[in-house]
Amino acid sequence: MAINLKAEIRNVAGKGAARSIRNNKNIPAVIYGEKKAPVAIELNGRDFNMLLKTPSLRTKLFKIETSNGTEDAMLMDIQYHPVSDAVIHADFKRIDVNSPVNVSVPVEVINAEISKGLKLGGVLNFAVRKVALRGLVDKIPEKVIIDLANLTIGDSVHGSDLVLPEGVQLGLHQAELAFATIGGKMPEEADNAKVAAPATDSAKK
Repeated sequence: MAINLKAEIRNVAGKGAARSIRNNKNIPAVIYGEKKAPVAIELNGRDFNMLLKTPSLRTKLFKIETSNGTEDAMLMDIQYHPVSDAVIHADFKRIDVNSPVNVSVPVEVINAEISKGLKLGGVLNFAVRKVALRGLVDKIPEKVIIDLANLTIGDSVHGSDLVLPEGVQLGLHQAELAFATIGGKMPEEADNAKVAAPATDSAKK
C-alpha cells in the first residue's frame, strides 16, 4: 500500500533556508529522477518522524502531494544530525510504477526452536541478512522469510531457494549466495569420532 505524504514546495534553497526549516521542526527534502528537474520540498517533521517507525520504509511507494501535483517516489536516503541524531534531510527518487525497481530487503529466519538440525545440535550460520530484489514496487515484499523447521545439519538455503512473490526476481549474483546454513556433525558422526579417537591413541602407545 502506498504512503501518502503532503509536502510544501521550497522556493528558497541553500543552507540558511534549510536551517530555518529545521528550526520550525520541519525537514527539508528533495525529489529527483525520471529525467525531470529536482524539486525541493519541506516535510512536516512530526509526521515524517512518525513514519520512520514503519517497517521496511525504503521498499514503500510514496505518493507525495505538493502544489505541483502528486509524485510517485521511493525514499532513498535519510541524513541525521551527527550529535542529536535528528533527521536533517531526506531524498526521494521518482519512479514509474509500471517499471521494475531494484530494492534490498531484510531476510528473516523463523522456526529456529523447532528446526530439525538445531535440535540435533547443529549451529545456524545466518550469513546474508539482506537480499537484492527487482520487481514492481507494489510487489516487493517487506522481507523474505527462511523457514528453518525442516532443515537438518548440512542443509543450506541459497538465493535460488528463497520464496518470492510472482514477478519479483533476485538481483544480480544473489542466486548462488548461501543465506543460511546449519553446520555441525550428525550425532552418529560425532559418536563415531569419539570412538575412533581412543583407538588411535592406544595404537600410538
